[in-house]
Amino acid sequence: MGTEKRKIEETILYEDKDILVCRKPGGLPVQTRKIGMMDMESMLKNYLAAKGENPYLAVIHRLDQPVQGILVFGKNQRSGARLSEEMQKGEMRKIYLACVRGIPENQEGTLEDQIEKVPGSNLSRIVEKKTKNSKKAVLEYKVLKEENGCSLLEIHLKTGRHHQIRLQLAHAGWPILGDTKYNEKSPKGEWEELGLCASRLSFYHPTTGKKMEFQVKPDGNFPIV
Repeated sequence: MGTEKRKIEETILYEDKDILVCRKPGGLPVQTRKIGMMDMESMLKNYLAAKGENPYLAVIHRLDQPVQGILVFGKNQRSGARLSEEMQKGEMRKIYLACVRGIPENQEGTLEDQIEKVPGSNLSRIVEKKTKNSKKAVLEYKVLKEENGCSLLEIHLKTGRHHQIRLQLAHAGWPILGDTKYNEKSPKGEWEELGLCASRLSFYHPTTGKKMEFQVKPDGNFPIV
């Protein structure tokens, strides 16, 4: 328990009686139903229990398992409900960094598509026209750096759809490095990690109303920084 506690403590960016902000490593799921697999939620609950606190956590938002970056949890029902309300109203601002193959023609722009989940799989797809199951997906991008035919993009999500960033960038012709799910041409093992990081998060504290802002740099084998 000592080693696990020390590791999980290193991921925590901020904590008080109402919220907990942490940095999820790439490869670790936020939640999982797989027997024997640890997830971020369980590790944080173990951490709280070891401190003698109520191990309650409200999951406000999620990151795909291979994606690294910032998450905020509510430590009680009241704070969880308020943070969820912020999320639903679009008041929680999330900025991502994505390393992609290719260089966009425009240094910044907006991608807007109709996305629907593929039945019977953990995949989504873009459809040309609105369907019964599709939802509008919008993101804004800005090119920060170009290197060896690849780009580092800053991504501002306007909507939160399943695999949205990975799918929209691949559809635009700029697949994320290391993403074999939406880039069939990406050789397995080309990159050890997915080139996607939830690098900035801002929201209003559910009790004090103070604006909270957090930022991290990608770590590990992130292709371009």
